[in-house]
Amino acid sequence: MTYLDIVNKVLRRLRENEATTVQGTGNINSYTRLIGDYVNEAKAQIETSYDWSALRDTLTLTTAANTFNYVLVGAENSFKTLDVFNDTSKFEMRYQTSNWFNQQFLPDAPAKGAPTYYNYNGVDANGDSQVDIFPIPDKVYTIRFNMTKRNPELSADADKVVIPVRPIILLAVAMAIEERGEDGGQQSINAYQMAQSAMADEIALDAARHPEDSIWYSV
Repeated sequence: MTYLDIVNKVLRRLRENEATTVQGTGNINSYTRLIGDYVNEAKAQIETSYDWSALRDTLTLTTAANTFNYVLVGAENSFKTLDVFNDTSKFEMRYQTSNWFNQQFLPDAPAKGAPTYYNYNGVDANGDSQVDIFPIPDKVYTIRFNMTKRNPELSADADKVVIPVRPIILLAVAMAIEERGEDGGQQSINAYQMAQSAMADEIALDAARHPEDSIWYSV
């Protein structure tokens, strides 16, 4: 569903006229723009509430000998790491702290070999996250980062949302009702409860696709 479609669904629930554009040039309807902001805020809250299947992605980097710092192109700085694998050496890599990494580089000749550990180290000029790996690669390796990537803020009318939209719509409606101050706040409370219930339902459906994330097995 597009940004404009979602905004219009919110506007209809508020008994407002539908819009032909949200943030487009020539739009002088400040209320439509406000609803657009609420939709983005609702989307951001719901995206961070769970590791949605639709937001899962894999980024692959190819190392070079004697280089330990790399940029995860396309990751930006809004993601959660699920797991990291050294595909070339066929094992899962492990996270280590920045302090641990600093200690490994103290010797004049730090260890080289198959990368086993990783640590995030700031962002580059494009806003993509940088990652250090250790030992320093001694040859070409393929490293696979499985992650949940949060989508950019919606701006164009045709921008699409890939996570379930019903909780977004209901949460944006609740925000708008609260802003209006209707019914002494009681209506907004009910609206927030509906949004939370819708989000819980969608999470339950999505979680069934990845039971390993929510079912604990004894070892």
